Order: sequence, then structure tokens, then C-alpha cells
Amino acid sequence: MNLRCISRRLEWPVFFDNRLNLLMTMMRRILHAIPFVGVYTIGAVAFDPTRYDNVAVYWGQNSYGAANPDDVPNYQKTLSYYCQDDAIDVIPVAFVNTFFSTGGLPVLNLANICNNKDNTTFSGTALPECSALASDVQFCQSKGKILTISLGGAGGGVGFTGDSQGEDFADTIWNLFLGGSSSTRPLGSAVLDGVDLDIEGGGGVGYAAFVNRIRSHASGASKKYYITAAPQCVYPDASLATVLNTASFDAVYVQFYNNQCGLQNYNTVSASAIHLSDCDMILTVHGLQDWNFGIWDNWARTISPNPDVKIYLGSPASSTAGGGWQPISTLSSIATQMRKSFPSFGGVMLWDASQAYVNGRYDLGIKNALQAAGGTGFTFPQCTAAAWKSGTSYTGGSQVAYQGYTWQAKWYADDTPANDANSDWSAISACSGSGGSGSGSSTSSAPGTSPTSGSCGGIGAWSSGTVYTGGQQATYQGHLWTAKWWTEGDTPGGSAGAWADDGACATSNASKAAPSAKASAVASAPAPASKPSAISHSSAAASSSAKNSTSSAASRNSTGSASEDSEHHDNRARNSRFFRF
Repeated sequence: MNLRCISRRLEWPVFFDNRLNLLMTMMRRILHAIPFVGVYTIGAVAFDPTRYDNVAVYWGQNSYGAANPDDVPNYQKTLSYYCQDDAIDVIPVAFVNTFFSTGGLPVLNLANICNNKDNTTFSGTALPECSALASDVQFCQSKGKILTISLGGAGGGVGFTGDSQGEDFADTIWNLFLGGSSSTRPLGSAVLDGVDLDIEGGGGVGYAAFVNRIRSHASGASKKYYITAAPQCVYPDASLATVLNTASFDAVYVQFYNNQCGLQNYNTVSASAIHLSDCDMILTVHGLQDWNFGIWDNWARTISPNPDVKIYLGSPASSTAGGGWQPISTLSSIATQMRKSFPSFGGVMLWDASQAYVNGRYDLGIKNALQAAGGTGFTFPQCTAAAWKSGTSYTGGSQVAYQGYTWQAKWYADDTPANDANSDWSAISACSGSGGSGSGSSTSSAPGTSPTSGSCGGIGAWSSGTVYTGGQQATYQGHLWTAKWWTEGDTPGGSAGAWADDGACATSNASKAAPSAKASAVASAPAPASKPSAISHSSAAASSSAKNSTSSAASRNSTGSASEDSEHHDNRARNSRFFRF
């Protein structure tokens, strides 16, 4: 069953009349006329993309209003409302949700603020006229913030047929929102600061050509233009992997929510759930990509065309904004640890502004935490774990140092640590040095050596009808054996390789009942610490839920006139493994 998009970001419903637009216009005029008098002349600190304490917050989809339709006073406010202080550094304006519509031009949907259903559109197009927002954009920019145009969202009509179409669309976006010119500029005289790719579906065809064309336009411009992306935390991202690996990005806002690798699984790096199907006898192990910020840091530093790209920790701004939301104290702790552990860390991304402000200024809370952790400079932690040794087997949870990272074994591991979602290892911190002394909690000797003797006291004899999970022990033919992963009926020392020989028993075997968990109870057992060597990988087996697990209306993708909140993070956890019996 595909669990993605339990609550997708849908468009702002088309049942609000012009009175709401009139109210928003009046509020905008009041905000500009009273609180901001003289502010435009005050110098602001320019956005610094190299810092570690930046906060990016999406605006445009009224996520809170979609989740709480009766609470009209707390609906999304006009853009300048969110630029009163220094909490937010980057605002992706979301979304251009359809690339090619009437007249060959795109569609811009900003929910209750401006959309093509409630607002005037340019003649012969479905592109709304939102020029009243020009002064808002300029005000926010005068405060040192950057604003980008975000393309896509969940359910958006996006994608290209080839590179040529991608390049042509880049020309269109440049002329409509950035440094070009057109008679149909939705935001009037405002010039945004770049482009964000929030592509939630379809293939990656044409996106690298799109990015490169934008870069080409920007190369001769008088101001800096930024290009960002918002992939799922599941690595590699289904829609953006190709463009991320071939084009240069300034920042990547990884969505650590609505996915198995989300914030709710921080500090979890092993399998977390299993499912046994009686029909085809396939045991499916889900959750093999739990918390994985390290894999994105490694991508940024070793694969990305821009080795200085910043990785932002993406989070819902409230419990109704996305699955995996955490209280501000928890998010602050996680973000601080990531900031101290990985040099590519650039800050936190939130979905979205309307949710953050109602939720006790969640944006300000995380900004304060990031500033306290330090906005500049990075000191690599020392590699204190033992250096990884080829030919050595490690139990799940063991830590080793290898090629500038501290790695933790997801389960029984004997492969080389690698930046691979299917690896036995997960990078939990960058580090400096060759590693400390010790064995790294190895469980067996290198091939070709005799196993050392082990204590068998109190360990039960192996039983063919008993289920053993990774790490459990049994005695067999005078030797102590440790299960490498979930196993039943596999003889220790047999061809299945499910057991590690810990050596001849050093003591007599005492009677101790072996584990009694049977196959019938497997569905409720803890996830097996399975060794993936005998497991096939399916790229479409398990897809995690979408961004908001509690309110489908609050989903993140804007496609008509609705809020696309939860989409922003539709989940593509494609890394299930199958054990065939």
C-alpha cells in the first residue's frame, strides 16, 4: 500500500470571495502606512549564505488556514508581515504550480493572497496579476532577506519533455520573476532573488538544463541569484537526484518529515518495522533509511558540483504542518547537534510561515537556538571511534571511524562504510583523525583466522524452530554462535551464513531457555538487524506518508487555489527490503 500523501498539499479552496481579498489589501496598506514608516531607509545586514544559523520559511500556501478553516484571523498574512524581525532569512514564495498553462505561461498560486481564481489574470493566460505584492517583496529585501520563486509543490503540473523545454522555461521564469523583462510579470516591478525547485513528482528530465540556463542569465547580472531545491530526505530523491548531481545549487532544504528518515527517527539508524505476508511469504523490512543527515552531508562534500552547498534541516512548523513534527526544544537540540557534527549544515527550513507564527513563533524559537550554537566557523569533532578494519564483522550499533566520518552499524555489518542508502553503515558525524584504539565492537575475526573461545554459560542450545533476531546467541556443536540478523531454521555454520561463530565454548553450557518468539509473532517483533546481502531491493515498495499526517487540507502543493502544505513533503521511502522464504 502506498502511504504517501496522507495529507497532500492541496490548493487553497476556491470558495473565498473578493471580500477576503479586500480585507488583505486593507491590512497591507495599514501595515505599510503605520509600522514601517522610515524602515526602507534603514540599512539591513545582507543575507550570508555561508552561515550556519540561517532560517528558510516557505510562504504562499496558507497551510494553517487549510488545516484550520474556521480560524480566519490566523490565516496567512501578506508577505511583509513576516519580515518584521530577523528570525527569517530566506522566503521561498510558493508556488508556481503549473509550468505550461493557457497562453503557454505558468500558473502562480499564493492561496488566499493571490491566485488565478480570485484575482485578475493577464489577458490570454491563467497567470494572476499580483503586483500589489511588489512593495512587500521590496520591503522584505530591504530587511536583508532573500525571496525566491518556488516551483512545483505536490500535485503540481510540472516537468519537461527535454533539455530544450527546460531551457525555454528558464527564460520564462527569468523574465517573469527575476532579472528579465515582460509585460506579464505577476509581481510587477519586484525582482526576486532566485529559484527553488520543490519538485514532488515526475522524472528529472530537463531540470539540469533549466538550472544551467538560469545560471547563465545570472552570470552577467548586477545582483546575486540563488538556486535551491527541496528533496525528500530519502536518498537519492526520486525526482531531483539527477539535477542535484549534475547542476550547481546554493542550498538544499532536505525535508526531514513525512518520511521514515524524518525527525521522529532521530538517533535511529537501523530497521524499525517488519511485515510478514502470508500470501507470498515475503518478509518486508521497512525503515532501513532512518535518520540520515550524514548521507546528505557526504553528498554535499563529495558529489555535489558545488562542494560549498549548504544542507538545511527541513521541519514542519507545527503538528498540523507535517508528519514527524517535534517540539521546539527537541528540534533545537537536533539542529544544534547537526550544526556541530556536519560542516555542510546551513540552518533550518520550515513549512510554513502561517504555521510557525501561530505555533508560538516557532521560527523565532529555532533562530534563537541556531544563533546560540554559533553562526560562523566549524570545528571537526575528533574521530574517537576505532578505525574500521576490513574483514571484521560488527554488531548493530557499533561505531567506527572511516574516511573522515564516524559511522554506526545499522545491523550486523561487514561491508565497507559508504555513502549509500543500502549500506550497512550510517554516517553520524564528520570527524578529524584516523580513529581511536580498540576493535570498534567487532563480533568476529577476519577471514582465515580461528574464532576465539566464548563463554557459553547460560546460553541456550540452538533450536531449528526458534526465531532469533540479530545479536541473540545460541550454542551449537560445542561453539557459541551470534545471529547476524533475523533467522529461523538456519543452522549455525550452514550455507545461509546467518550466524557468526564466536568460538568453542569456554564453559559448560548451562540450561537457559532459548528465545521463544515464533514466526507467527513476527509481525509484532522488533525490526530484524538484517544483513542485506541476501536481500533484494525494491525501489517502489514502501512510500512514506505525505507532509501532513493529520490534515489533508494542510498539504503543501498548490494546484488550483488550495494550500499545498503537506505535500511539500510527499514521501518516497523506496528502500524496503524483502526476505523470500
